[in-house]
Amino acid sequence: MSPTARSHSGGSVHVIRRQICSAAILILLLSPTVFAQTAFPAFWKKFSSAVIAGDKTTVAEMTKFPLSMPYSVKAVKNKEDFLRRYNEIFNGEANAAQCFATGKPRKESAGHYEIYCPFKGTPNDWENAPIRFIFELTKSGWKFAGLDNVNE
Repeated sequence: MSPTARSHSGGSVHVIRRQICSAAILILLLSPTVFAQTAFPAFWKKFSSAVIAGDKTTVAEMTKFPLSMPYSVKAVKNKEDFLRRYNEIFNGEANAAQCFATGKPRKESAGHYEIYCPFKGTPNDWENAPIRFIFELTKSGWKFAGLDNVNE
């Protein structure tokens, strides 16, 4: 093979390697966004099913601590505190199990979803659904991150 042919074929190998590296970098850069978009529905299915079933342990494992609570309510510090306060969180002002069975979370940003639930006393009043459950994308995946009453 002539020196010109050898350098030409070697050059095309370098071009292909650079294209493969560029493609790999692009895939890695886009992966968190793609993961975030596809992972929330799977998270929501598991989380809402656990709440509906009353599976406190699974729900606790899917929760970020400290868990943010409504104005003037102390944050939930850890898993033990969460398990003790489970009914306050999911059956306090709203019936989360009932809400999660039919309600749909909405995307607020790439790493943030929320679902609004009506008061327990008016379970069909979706126009006035002030109890907000907040979900965030963390380093370890999607987590339940907070509860809020937007009327307070």
